[in-house]
Amino acid sequence: MSALDSIDSLLFSLARAFCTPLAVFIQIQGCMICLILALGWACAAYVRNREIKRMKDGMRCGNSFSFLCHDISELEHSNQIKLPRVTVVMPLKGFGEHNLLNWRSQVTSLYGGPLEFLFVVESKEDPAYHSVLRLLQEFKDDVDAKVVVAGLSTTCSQKIHNQLVGVENMHKDSKYVLFLDDDVRLHPGTIGALTTEMEKNPEIFIQTGYPLDLPSGSLGSYCIYEYHMPCSMGFATGGKTFFLWGGCMMMHADDFRLDRYGVVSGLRDGGYSDDMTLAALAGAHNRLITSPPVAVFPHPLASDLSFGRYWNYLRKQTFVLESYISKVNWIMNRALFSSHCYLSWGFAAPYFMALIHVAAVLRIYGKGYSLEETNITSGGLLLVSCLAICTFTELLSMWNLTRIEVQLCNMLSPEAPKLSLATYNWVLVFIALVVDNFLYPLSAFRSHFSQSINWSGIRYHLKNGKISKIERSKDMGPKFTDLGGKHLYGKKGAPPKVSFLSSLARSLAQWRQPKKFDV
Repeated sequence: MSALDSIDSLLFSLARAFCTPLAVFIQIQGCMICLILALGWACAAYVRNREIKRMKDGMRCGNSFSFLCHDISELEHSNQIKLPRVTVVMPLKGFGEHNLLNWRSQVTSLYGGPLEFLFVVESKEDPAYHSVLRLLQEFKDDVDAKVVVAGLSTTCSQKIHNQLVGVENMHKDSKYVLFLDDDVRLHPGTIGALTTEMEKNPEIFIQTGYPLDLPSGSLGSYCIYEYHMPCSMGFATGGKTFFLWGGCMMMHADDFRLDRYGVVSGLRDGGYSDDMTLAALAGAHNRLITSPPVAVFPHPLASDLSFGRYWNYLRKQTFVLESYISKVNWIMNRALFSSHCYLSWGFAAPYFMALIHVAAVLRIYGKGYSLEETNITSGGLLLVSCLAICTFTELLSMWNLTRIEVQLCNMLSPEAPKLSLATYNWVLVFIALVVDNFLYPLSAFRSHFSQSINWSGIRYHLKNGKISKIERSKDMGPKFTDLGGKHLYGKKGAPPKVSFLSSLARSLAQWRQPKKFDV
C-alpha cells in the first residue's frame, strides 16, 4: 500500500468516525454555540444601538450636547456646582505608543464637578513617570493632577498596590473614586455619565465598562479582539451585570476609607486581580454592579503585537481563575474554568471535523467516484453546511455589534479621529475564533498546574488562591507589556536607544499600517 493510499484510508476512517452519534452531537453542539454567541451579540447590539438612537433623538430636539448628558439642563451652572468630587486613580506601568492619547482623553474630561487625577507609578525609574510629568506640565493650570510614587508591593499585585496607594492619597472630600487602566481612552462625558448613575442609585457598589479592541493587523491582535468579544455581551446590559472589568471601575470612596465589605483588606492581603476580587466581594455581600450603555471605550492594540505576546496575555487571563478569596469564590472559579474549557474545545472541534469531511469529499472526487457511490461523506457534508451557515451568522452578528460600538464611540467622542470598520480583516477574525478557543484550555491547564505567573517582569506565586511570594528581576520577564507594547524598563523614563536603521524600519512599518485612528 502506498503512502497516499494509507493517508486516504486514514482520512476515510476519520470521516466515518465523525459521523457517529457522539461526533454528530459535538458538531451540532458547535453549531449551537455559534448561534448562542450570535444571539448574545445581537442583544448587546440592541442595547448599544438604543443609546445611539437616544442621542440622535436628543440632537433632533435641540440638545447638541447629548453625547454629554440626556437633559441639556444638566449643564446649567446651578446643577454643575452641585456635582460631587471625583478622584481618578490610574496605576501605571511602562510607556507605549498609545499612552499619551489615552492620558489626554482622561485629563481633558468635560466633567463639571471637582475632579482630581492621581497617576500612580511603582518608582521614578518607571518609563511612565517622566512621560506623565511632561504631559501634566502642559495642563498645569487646567487640571488638578499629580504623580504618586507607590513603591514596591509586598502582599498583593503591583497594580492593586498602586490602586490602594492612590486611594490613600485622594482628596478627603472625594465622594467617588474611579479606577482606570492606562490603556483606556475615555470619552468627554464618561466621568459625568458614571457619576450621574451613581447619584441616581446610591445602591450601586461598582460601575464598570468595557473596551472595544481595535486590532492592529496581526493574528495576535485579532485573537485578543476575539477573546474579549464574548465578554462584551455581559457588559452591554445597560444596567445590572455580574461582570466587572478592572480597566474602568467607579466606586464609593467611603467604601475604601471604612474598608466596607473588606474591599481594602480583600485586595491588600494576597490579592492578584482587582476586578475578580471586587466582583467576588460584590457577590458575597449582594452588592450591585452596573454597566451603563455609554461605557464602551476604544482600545487600540499595539502595532507590533506578536502572537507570542498574545499568548502571554492569555496566560495572565486564565491565571486569574486560580486566585480566590473564599470557598464560594473558589467553586465559582472552578465552574468558570470547567465550562470555559469545555465550550472552547466544543467550539473548535467541529471545525477540525469539518476539515476532515471536506478533505474526504475532495479525495472522492479526485479518485473519480461520485457522491452517490459512497456513504462516507453524505452526512458529513450536511454537518459542514450547517456549521458554515451558523458560523456566517455568528460573524455577521459580531460584525454588527462592532459596527454599532464603533458608531457609538464616534458619537461619544465627536472631537476625536473617527474609528472605522474598514480595516477589520474578517478572515483573520474567523481564524482567531478557532485559534483562541483551541488555545484557551491549554493556557488554563498550564496556569492551574504552575500556580505562578510572570506579569510585566514580576513573578507572582499563589497559595490557597492568594499571592504568597513575589519575585522581581528585570532579566526574568518581557521588556514590553502584551497589549499596549509599552516599554517596562528605562532610565528615568527615557525611551531605549535604537539604531537609525531600526528606527527607520519601525517608521516604515507604522506608515504602512491601516489608519483607523491617529497615534
